[in-house]
Amino acid sequence: MPLLDEKLHTIYEEVQRRNPGEAEFHQSVHEVLDSLGPVVAKHPQYAEAAIIQRLCEPERQIIFRVPWVDDAGTVQINRGFRVEFNSALGPFKGGLRFHPSVYLGIVKFLGFEQIFKNALTGMPIGGGKGGSDFDPKGRSDAEVMRFCQSFMMELSRHIGEYTDVPAGDIGVGGREIGYLFGQYKRITNRYESGTLTGKGVAWGGSRVRTEATGYGTVFFVESMLATRGDDFDGKRVVVSGSGNVALYAIEKVHQLGGVVIACSDSSGHVVDEKGIDLELLKDIKEVQRGRIADYATARGDDVRLSATGSIWSVPCDVALPCATQNELNRADAAELARGGCRIVAEGANMPTTPDAVKLLAEAGVQFAPGKAANAGGVATSALEMQQNASRDSWSFEHTESRLAAIMGTIHDRCLATAEEYAAPGNYLVGANIAGFTQVADAMLALGLI
Repeated sequence: MPLLDEKLHTIYEEVQRRNPGEAEFHQSVHEVLDSLGPVVAKHPQYAEAAIIQRLCEPERQIIFRVPWVDDAGTVQINRGFRVEFNSALGPFKGGLRFHPSVYLGIVKFLGFEQIFKNALTGMPIGGGKGGSDFDPKGRSDAEVMRFCQSFMMELSRHIGEYTDVPAGDIGVGGREIGYLFGQYKRITNRYESGTLTGKGVAWGGSRVRTEATGYGTVFFVESMLATRGDDFDGKRVVVSGSGNVALYAIEKVHQLGGVVIACSDSSGHVVDEKGIDLELLKDIKEVQRGRIADYATARGDDVRLSATGSIWSVPCDVALPCATQNELNRADAAELARGGCRIVAEGANMPTTPDAVKLLAEAGVQFAPGKAANAGGVATSALEMQQNASRDSWSFEHTESRLAAIMGTIHDRCLATAEEYAAPGNYLVGANIAGFTQVADAMLALGLI
């Protein structure tokens, strides 16, 4: 990792000391602090009020036991988390992740990122995150329901539309949100639509929420291309992942004239030079709950399937990492640069390692960090909260136009902030500083909280 400003390095060392063994959290903090040297020099009031130290310490960290019974009648025990990181701008807001890799360090990294991502949207929402080491893969609907009901028995004590508003993340889709909201309603005897987002459209959800993160990432890249007088027409695009974010990133790229030629899942990747058949991929991943190999089999001989190697070795113009954290390393970044890639935009949370980000910059590849490029999901969640509060429902077209406008504004704000702090064209610096200063100024205004 690059060396930090001396004062910031002291803060970072304290974060490491107070949060041992939480590598992902350390990485996310270092990435933000790496941009803040010029900010603390220009605004000494932030240091005087210990804003950065306060930002790095969650307001509340909740860990709880989740007991449930599987279909065989065996009692299972999982661990649940909710980290309520910062509420200076509004109620805590951030998803729930159900995956075996989840532990406190993952949840804290995601929650810390969420503070700045939510600030960039311009919506009145703070940052938080949660989840469990429960794995919904291979579980029956009844097992998932029983787990979600047990999880909500504890989580319900800590959430509410004016307090903390969870949503979905990896492993938590419409099915899980439905079970969670149903149990919340049962416990509280109140129909508080604004307490959870990502709900079904028929019962308080927002149109475009399913598509929002993938669409938003592509809208952000569209703005990046426009600054160069360019667009998606004819661009070759590689998208890692084949989950919700990846599927709808592929959809929007195709709508804008680009061609997605490769996608992946944890078992490997496919290269389809004619362009990914989105309807086939959706059927396999969303209906059949199949693997990327099933897509290759169904698509035929023209598709190359690889169970080894990196998807980033496929030559492309634009790369969208949409799977998980630290999936794109320095060697991958070098492959992308050699293959002619000009833009990398993060559809997932922190999928690019620090040394990969550095290499991309050295190679002249524009890089859009997740806290800016994948803010479309939480932005649309905030729009869902707005509709819930007014008992309203918007059309798909209206909601999508709102999303596109928000992503365009985030893009322009990152670019302008980078210019202000002598880092023209550096979206990472622009996003970190713009998000930080908005939250820092709110914390100053609210006093010592």
